[in-house]
Amino acid sequence: MAAWSRMGRGAQLSQSLSRIVSEGGGALPAEATFALRGAAAISRGRGQHASSLHSLAFAGIAGRSAAAGGHLLQPPSRSIGTTTTRLHPASSAAVAAELYSDAETREPEAVVAPPRHMPSLGPTKPAEKPRLVVLGTGWAACRLLKDVDTRAYDVVCVSPRNHMVFTPLLASTCVGTLEFRSVVEPVSRIQSALATHPGSYFFLANCTGINTKAHEVYCTAAASDGLPSDPYHFKIAYDKLVIASGAEPLTFNIKGVKENAIFLREVSHAQEIRRKLLTNLMLSENPGLSEEEKKRLLHCVVVGGGPTGVEFSGELSDFIMRDVRERYAHVKDYVKVTLIEANEILSSFDVGLRQYATNHLSKEVKPTEITLCDGTCVPYGLLVWSTGVGPSEFVKSLDLPKSPGGRIGVDEWLRVPSAPDVYALGDCAGFLEQTGKPVLPALAQVAEREGKYLARMLGKVAAQGGSKAHCAGKAELGEPFVYKHIGSMASVGRYKALVDLRENKHAKGVSMAGFLSWVMWRSAYLTRVVSWRNRFYVAVNWATTLVFGRDNTRIG
Repeated sequence: MAAWSRMGRGAQLSQSLSRIVSEGGGALPAEATFALRGAAAISRGRGQHASSLHSLAFAGIAGRSAAAGGHLLQPPSRSIGTTTTRLHPASSAAVAAELYSDAETREPEAVVAPPRHMPSLGPTKPAEKPRLVVLGTGWAACRLLKDVDTRAYDVVCVSPRNHMVFTPLLASTCVGTLEFRSVVEPVSRIQSALATHPGSYFFLANCTGINTKAHEVYCTAAASDGLPSDPYHFKIAYDKLVIASGAEPLTFNIKGVKENAIFLREVSHAQEIRRKLLTNLMLSENPGLSEEEKKRLLHCVVVGGGPTGVEFSGELSDFIMRDVRERYAHVKDYVKVTLIEANEILSSFDVGLRQYATNHLSKEVKPTEITLCDGTCVPYGLLVWSTGVGPSEFVKSLDLPKSPGGRIGVDEWLRVPSAPDVYALGDCAGFLEQTGKPVLPALAQVAEREGKYLARMLGKVAAQGGSKAHCAGKAELGEPFVYKHIGSMASVGRYKALVDLRENKHAKGVSMAGFLSWVMWRSAYLTRVVSWRNRFYVAVNWATTLVFGRDNTRIG
C-alpha cells in the first residue's frame, strides 16, 4: 500500500511540474522534458524511489527557473528559517545518470547523510542574545536548563524525549508502587523559557552530527507522518553547545541481550516490565500448563548487582510477598526472583573489568533461558538487564577527544579542548587523562552537580562578554569542577534499605541498614524529586500503596 502511495505521489509530481513550467509560457526545455519522463517512468516502475524525484525533476527545470530569476524558498515564521536554496541548471546526461542509477542499482542505506540544504535555525545576530544549545534531557542537562540565566542566553534543547526521568524511583513504577507520571517532569516545566521566550525552543529530535568549525548541529526529528518528509532533517547554529546526551546500557556484545532482555533506563522500559510481569502472572493460571512451564513463566531474572538491579529486585520481592500472594494465590508458590552478579562490587570497577566479569558470567541469552559460562541454563519468564552503561553510538561517532572508557574527553572546566564553545557533561563525558583526574561514575548526583556547575560558569562567561561564539577565550572561568561523593542509598525491600554516607569505602562516616535507613531513603528521594507537583504525586502514591496495595491492572 505504501509503495502504491509513493507511485501516486511520483505521478502527481510529474503533472505538477508540467503545469508549473507551462504556466510560465512556452514549451518545456529538453532537460525538463527528459527529467519529467524519467520521473513518470520511475513512478510507474519502482515506487520506492519516488521520494527522490523532487530534486531530480527540479534539476531538469532549473534552466528555465534561472532564466526567470530563480526561486527562493521563503523562511517560515518564529525565526526558524529554511536555508536559502537557488536552483542550478543540470545537464540531461547528469539527470539521466542519477535517475536510472537510483532506479536500478541503488540500495537503501542504513545511515543517510543530512541533505545539503535543510531547514535551519540560523546564526544569531550581533544584537540578539547568544544561543545555548543543549543536547539531552537527563540529569545533567535538566539541572543546567533549570539554573541557566535565560536573561543572558536563548536556550534550545534537542532530545528524543520531552521530559526528565527521576531514575532512582523508576524501579518502583514497574510493580505499581508509583505511577509512571510520578517520576517524570516535562522539560518545559523545568525551564519555562523553552515554551515562552521567542528565541528559546524545545525540539523533539535526535542529534545526528556536529560541525564544530561551523558551530552547527544536525538533527533528525522524531518520526511522524505530519512532517513534510520522513526523516525530517534540520540544523541549528549555536554560540555555546552542551553535549549531555547520556549513555546506553552495556551488553558487552553478549548474543541475544538486545533481543530478549529488558533494560531499565526509560519509562517505556518500566512499562514493558510491568506489562510482561502481569501478563506472565495471568497466563500461568491457564489450564494445561506443566509445573516446569509455570515455574519458567514466573521466574524473574535480574542480571547486574548495581543499585538499579538491587532496588528492582527489592521492589519485586515486596510485590510478591504482599500482593501476588493475595491476588494470585493459585500460582504464588511458583514465583521466584534471581539476582545474577559477577561479584558484590561489580559497579565500582571500570568498563573493562565489568566486561571481563560479565563475559565470564553470561554466555548467551535466549528467548526463554539464559546460558551461563559454566554451561548452566537458567529458564526465565522476565529478564531485566542492568550491568551498567557505556558510550552511545552517537558519542562514538563524534570526532572529539575521548576519555578512558570511550566518553567525550573534557578538561577541569568541562570544556572539550579541541572544540571551541563546546562542553560535555553527565554520563557521556569524562576527564581526559592529562587532567590527572579519574573518570567519574555514571551517577545521578555526578551529572546533577556538573549541570549546576556549568550553569554557574556560563553565567560568569556571559557577564564578561564571552557568551557569543569565539568570544570566551579570555573569560575568567573560576575554580575547576571538583566532585565530592555524598553517599549512596538503596532500597532492598520489606521496609529496609542501605545507607552509606561515606565519601569512599575507606573513609569514616555513617553506614547503616534497616528500617531507619529505609525512612531516610524515602525522605531523601522525596525531597530530591524535581518539582512540588511530583513530590505530591509520590507521597500520594506511597500512601495509596500502603493502604490499598499495589495496582495490578494490565493496560495495553
